[in-house]
Amino acid sequence: QVQLVESGGGLVQPGGSLRLSCAASGFTLDYYAIGWFRQAPGKEREGVSCISSSDGSTYYADSVKGRFTISRDNAKNTVYLQMNSLKPEDTAVYYCAAPLPYIATMCRAEEYDYWGQGTQVTVSS
Repeated sequence: QVQLVESGGGLVQPGGSLRLSCAASGFTLDYYAIGWFRQAPGKEREGVSCISSSDGSTYYADSVKGRFTISRDNAKNTVYLQMNSLKPEDTAVYYCAAPLPYIATMCRAEEYDYWGQGTQVTVSS
């Protein structure tokens, strides 16, 4: 059974940092792209960052470029999202997701089949 579990969310002041983790079970991450998405109240789910399974190429939304870094540790079956210089507009529920294996994506939510339960990130003073 494919499962993705996010952790690491919380309350942080503007300018602070958090590291989100996405732990996979029931499958081997090596063959899957992984994406981080977020959804704020009243807004659509948006792709924040994605990493490919093949060459580790990455995508970042313009709003997070230079501040967020996605990485994967296949040995731990885990993908991370390091978030620095956080802003109030980063407040959202963050989800990690995986498409079917060997699929390359454009980091769009409709391309992803497996989703975690989400972790809340709140940036506020």
